[in-house]
Amino acid sequence: MSDDAVPDLRASDADRERVAEVLRDALAEGRLDMAEFEERLDGAYRARTYGELTPLTRDLPVAGGAASPAVSLHKPEGRGGEDGAWAGRIVGGEGSSAWAVAVMSGFQRKGRWTVPRRFTAFAFWGGGELDLREADFAAGEVVINCVAVMGGVNVVVPPGVEVVVRGIGVMGGFDHREQGVPAAPGAPRVVITGFAFWGGVGVERRRRRDRAERELPRDRDRRRHLGH
Repeated sequence: MSDDAVPDLRASDADRERVAEVLRDALAEGRLDMAEFEERLDGAYRARTYGELTPLTRDLPVAGGAASPAVSLHKPEGRGGEDGAWAGRIVGGEGSSAWAVAVMSGFQRKGRWTVPRRFTAFAFWGGGELDLREADFAAGEVVINCVAVMGGVNVVVPPGVEVVVRGIGVMGGFDHREQGVPAAPGAPRVVITGFAFWGGVGVERRRRRDRAERELPRDRDRRRHLGH
């Protein structure tokens, strides 16, 4: 089915951003003057269907000079979790490390690392962060056992991951806000267990930093053209 065959299909934010990128390139190359750019960009951010988006770039080339529509029904491939399939991030093996300890100090796991099937984090009068946004996973389900005694552990997961919280708190607690969010197809499950005494285990869902930083100027453009 071609894109033009479904003009009434609802467009996504990603579709609108792809059109906005083509318009920005066209402005930089002199294919559009500022008035045309402003008019089309406003139309892109207000568009609700493919039929409204397609005319905005029909007379413009996309990256590489090809004269083809900027809006496509095919989602771009990318690193799983936000842009593509998760299969490439469930890698098997033993994991990069199996534990982290903070005693009156701190620890952090972030960037590209492999979460093992079971990981233990211990914080006593200290704190630590486990950032899974760029991580690979040794299995489709991993268990993170957190022990926080007068300290804290924070777990950061990317969109799409299923979170299950089973920890016990005594004068402390576990964050359950991300539990129950539906998983993306093929995404791993992260089970958070453990014990918190006068401490806490937090769970938050955030996009990858590089993607968030890239979208900041686009968000400003969107708000400006929508009058916010």
